[in-house]
Amino acid sequence: MFYRLLSTVQRQRISPGWQTWSSARSSASATKAHSVALPAQAQVVVCGGGIMGTSVAYHLSKLGWKDIVLLEQGRLAAGSTRLCAGILSTARHLIIEQKMADYSNKLYSQLEQETGIQTGYVRTGSIHLAQTQDRLISLKRISSRLNVMGIPSEIISPKKVAKLHPLLNVHDLVGAMHVPDDAVVSSADVALALASAASQNGVQIYDRTAVLHVIIKKGQVTGVETDKGQIECQYFVNCAGQWAYELGLSTEEPVSIPLHACEHFYLLTRPLETPLQSNTPTIVDADGRIYIRNWQGGILSGGFEKNPKPIFTEGKNQLEIQNLQEDWDHFEPLLSSLLRRMPELEALEIMKLVNCPETFTPDMRCIMGESPTVQGYFVLAGMNSAGLSFGGGAGKYLAEWMVHGYPSENVWDLDLKRFGVLQSSRTFLRHRVMEVTPLLYDLKVPRWDFQTGRQLRTSPLYDRLDAQGARWMEKHGFERPKYFVPPDKDLLALEQSKTFYKPDWFDIVESEVKCCKEAVCVIDMSSFTKFEITSTGDQALEILQYLFSNDLDVPVGHIVHTGMLNEGGGYENDCSIARLSKRSFFMISPTDQQVHCWSWLKKHMPEDTNLLLEDVTWKYTALNLIGPRAVDVLSELSYAPMTPDHFPSLFCKEMSVGYANGIRVMSMTHTGEPGFMLYIPIEYALHVYNEVMSVGQKYGIRNAGYYALRSLRIEKFFAFWGQDLNTFTTPLECGREFRVKLEKGTDFIGRDALLQQKQNGTYKRFTMFILEDHDTDLDLWPWWGEPIYRNGHYVGITTSSAYSFTLERHVCLGFVHNFAEDTGAEQVVTADFINRGEYEIDIAGQRFQAKAKLYPFSSLFTHKRRKDEVELNDFQGK
Repeated sequence: MFYRLLSTVQRQRISPGWQTWSSARSSASATKAHSVALPAQAQVVVCGGGIMGTSVAYHLSKLGWKDIVLLEQGRLAAGSTRLCAGILSTARHLIIEQKMADYSNKLYSQLEQETGIQTGYVRTGSIHLAQTQDRLISLKRISSRLNVMGIPSEIISPKKVAKLHPLLNVHDLVGAMHVPDDAVVSSADVALALASAASQNGVQIYDRTAVLHVIIKKGQVTGVETDKGQIECQYFVNCAGQWAYELGLSTEEPVSIPLHACEHFYLLTRPLETPLQSNTPTIVDADGRIYIRNWQGGILSGGFEKNPKPIFTEGKNQLEIQNLQEDWDHFEPLLSSLLRRMPELEALEIMKLVNCPETFTPDMRCIMGESPTVQGYFVLAGMNSAGLSFGGGAGKYLAEWMVHGYPSENVWDLDLKRFGVLQSSRTFLRHRVMEVTPLLYDLKVPRWDFQTGRQLRTSPLYDRLDAQGARWMEKHGFERPKYFVPPDKDLLALEQSKTFYKPDWFDIVESEVKCCKEAVCVIDMSSFTKFEITSTGDQALEILQYLFSNDLDVPVGHIVHTGMLNEGGGYENDCSIARLSKRSFFMISPTDQQVHCWSWLKKHMPEDTNLLLEDVTWKYTALNLIGPRAVDVLSELSYAPMTPDHFPSLFCKEMSVGYANGIRVMSMTHTGEPGFMLYIPIEYALHVYNEVMSVGQKYGIRNAGYYALRSLRIEKFFAFWGQDLNTFTTPLECGREFRVKLEKGTDFIGRDALLQQKQNGTYKRFTMFILEDHDTDLDLWPWWGEPIYRNGHYVGITTSSAYSFTLERHVCLGFVHNFAEDTGAEQVVTADFINRGEYEIDIAGQRFQAKAKLYPFSSLFTHKRRKDEVELNDFQGK
């Protein structure tokens, strides 16, 4: 069958239809090539005339910025935008991506009316097929989130799929998800419409003008050098697509933009004998690795193969993207999948196999935001083959970021500062995108890990822990132990276990948690970000008092939990700070805060030569000793009393442990359990670990991993930044008023916003939920992102979840909102509002009853009882 079709293809290598289709879009232009000189200066220079660059320019002009120049090295929309398949899909795993796609859909639907330029927008709807029950579960999870966002979707039967799209073979399907408002559109024409509207709003657009490099002085954008002269500017936006990486490196102060291009294939056919209607639904068959849409009465179909082909490893390759070399052998598995799904296509004539570059990022999320090293240098690139879907929303958020200093939604998952320079290695990127591209359609169950680019950053204890059965996860390039497999377990089977239900590591993590509760465990937490701030005078204290909400003017040796807030009172960072001396502070932050936190501190610290900020993450190995016997282990190793009377909670002291001196010992564990954190100079790490494990044998010591840590912190109602807390979360909304000192005698960033919020009330509250009618062994597990219902009405989304081995029930954390039933407007959330509600958590469309609490179930942690002997109503919070 394939070879008969291939022979037809080979006779149709050159197709007038394809030439007409491609040239019509590449030759169209919202502006003519400018022969006049470039302006000498502008407020903003945007590089890239594709859908990203035109969207940023459009939204900046809508927000009132007019002094904008957009530069395109070729013709407008002649890059990857021209060859985009034109499918707009709102079905995304990340909530922020769903919001971007939804906004894009609404924007594109009215662009033609706004600009008079036809964009080819047709609301076709999309059908996402499921060949397995796990795929259907994944679709159900997405559908439940789409519906609460106001995006209609439903899970449908194979029979309904056949009714919506009669040409599909549905015999192997178990179900599907229908999203009726999804659309198709001409991406090049959308870009031209956006450019036209921006031009009418005052944006100057110059094509055939290449940016050579960005001019930077004292860490600030001051201009750009082009092949037609210089332009002075305050802001530069890199929307250069596949060229963004090279352009970022071309400046004197390089900007790291980790992305890499791969070949992406799709085919175009002649119209069917009975041409497909323009509103025929788009099909996404992720299990078959293909997508299918109507194209001029025929078919456009491509996909994401298991063996992608990275290209353009270095150097600027083309001014405009041309159709790359055909590779039918490479495309054959996708073609076979297409013919299985639509058997009637076997005799259809294929016009063209399109091969165009698409850029991908190390974590399958696009890149946006300001450079951590260069002020005024913004980036919007790396769309992972979803540029059309994200273009409108991403451009809107980046424009808001530039104009207001922050976007209107939490975009941390997409922020450029989530990466460090280590993720920009060419070899790393080439290998990672070969994994990322297939993952776009692979089934992603909770807790999956990337396999490439691993063992990049490791603790000195890595080999020792690995030999003891450590299974690893990666965070910001750092290897961290998930759990430790006992010798009698099947390592291979455990590694290959993937499920939405109870995982195979359940019993292992349970034993680690039990050891933390009853004896002592050691967890390698070296990946945590660590900074030292010192000064010759009082500058360090003064700047930290301004940057943090809690009072840091504490006696030497004391530890303060505090937040680094923005002007709106939201968390830029959540950390612990130990005062080492009168003029020296030690700051501990989440692992993925290394770049973001450094950037924020440098941006707000004065250029004072007497003030020193040093990243000491690499200098210290961090061991977390958790459990009631941790005090015995350390007492024996240090020959010093470690009881609360001698070593109170939240206290830091340098001491000897074994033969090693200068170990920073802190009486905290990040979990609420008793124990200590040991910050050990790396040269002593192996010795201290060996001593701890040797002495700890008599106390039942064992290794533990981050899954146990996660269970412990969630059952204690501890929020983590990046999961529960973000830039839109204030301390008053998550029960952390005690970490804010509004009257500490000095002003701090966010203080005014908190004072106003304290007066007006909060519009969301961080809440703990205990699932009541959920069977851990048989029911789907909550992981994160599940809708929360109060009295049958949607009120929020879970932010993290774990099984509590103490409560013997699942615990979910999340924020509860109070939406007015008539208008949907947000209202003040009171403790009474939380306590009087009847709650349910939606897990893949099935709702489970849950008990809500604003405080941890502290009385339960003094002794363990079985869940059937416990009445949750009896528990009183502190």
